Amino acid sequence: MLIPIRQNFPHRGLSDIPRAVNDELTASCLASRLSKGSRVAIGVGSRGISNIAVIVRAVVDYWKAQGMRPFLFPAMGSHGAGTAEGQASVLAHYGIDESTMGCPVVSRFDVVSLGRTELGIEAFAGRDAWESDGIFLVSRVKWHTSFAGAIESGVTKMIAIGLGKLNGAQSVHGHARRHGMEASIRSVATRILASGKVLGGLGILEDAFHDTAMVAALPAEGLIEREEKLLATVKTWLSGIPVPAVDVLIVDEIGKNISGTGMDLKVINRGMLAQYNPWPDTPIIERIFVRDLSELSAGNGNGIGAADVVHDRALEKLDVNAGRVNAMTSGNLPLVRTPLHFPSDRECFECVASTVGKFNRDEVTVAWIHNTMELGNLALSENLADEIAKNPMLSVAGPRFEMQFDSAGNMGDLPCA
Repeated sequence: MLIPIRQNFPHRGLSDIPRAVNDELTASCLASRLSKGSRVAIGVGSRGISNIAVIVRAVVDYWKAQGMRPFLFPAMGSHGAGTAEGQASVLAHYGIDESTMGCPVVSRFDVVSLGRTELGIEAFAGRDAWESDGIFLVSRVKWHTSFAGAIESGVTKMIAIGLGKLNGAQSVHGHARRHGMEASIRSVATRILASGKVLGGLGILEDAFHDTAMVAALPAEGLIEREEKLLATVKTWLSGIPVPAVDVLIVDEIGKNISGTGMDLKVINRGMLAQYNPWPDTPIIERIFVRDLSELSAGNGNGIGAADVVHDRALEKLDVNAGRVNAMTSGNLPLVRTPLHFPSDRECFECVASTVGKFNRDEVTVAWIHNTMELGNLALSENLADEIAKNPMLSVAGPRFEMQFDSAGNMGDLPCA
């Protein structure tokens, strides 16, 4: 039996997102750095950010109201299968195109080299963005799935990696093998910011329910230091599996729109080389069963190698080339390896449940989530009832239910999601 659980995180969602964006940008006085009629390149990434189309449209409207000529560009590395067309399609999936944004969307892959940093890392920028009068980035500030630091995912990382397209991603990730990811990001971002071409960015913070909780205008001067403070704040809001350990974690879907590694490795407690339980302050997860690949991942199955078993339906959606490009760009090949797989959920579950060293099935502990980004609702096996009862952040969200399989041995998605 499974118990539907609600994690009682604080709700921090903004009531009027466009107004919050406009107020932040107006207070920043960034437009005063440009003359009327200037072309402003606005970079947008590929993650599944809540209200991203609303936020980007508000950014576009701000620059237009200042008499500028904005255009949008995908600030992505290997996403969208590493092609200009694929990256434009990613934005369109999020409702970001010329018709909805009121300005052109320019997706091309030619870049300019900006020389090497003090660490010897070559910096790149997309040519269209670089030839504009000023660059502005829109990015969520959050913990990174695979490394820890004072700067992780956010505007700084987008400047260092996404702005430079595939070339930028390959350069930073390659040098990260030697210098570490945070040092490589800082080195390249510092070099690009020193050029004066980047005006700044908009940092987006989401609460534990994946709601837009804060937007912050980040002028180029002091951008990295300001983002460090934002990251420290949002880390206090993070969510996770709310028990110390589970034998089997069931994940309905993974994908690039959910995490750069398909699943947030700090939620599932896996490493970039698919190591088991490397994060000391994260619940121990013995086995992971992945049921599907998100449609918004566009076939990119990066992260599937962190699972122990996957349903065949996920493999049938894979674009092998998209995963290959992602793996070669990041240098993390294990995350695209194919795990054991079966044509039914029942067979997948039986496989992992039988390998945790417990011979009484009633003793196997289970957590079931929709994906690693949406953790407000989940289900936990009833043998975790004591853990649930002693956690004041948890409440039972409904009657207990059996894991149901149809005639083909398959389940529906998480009932309480």
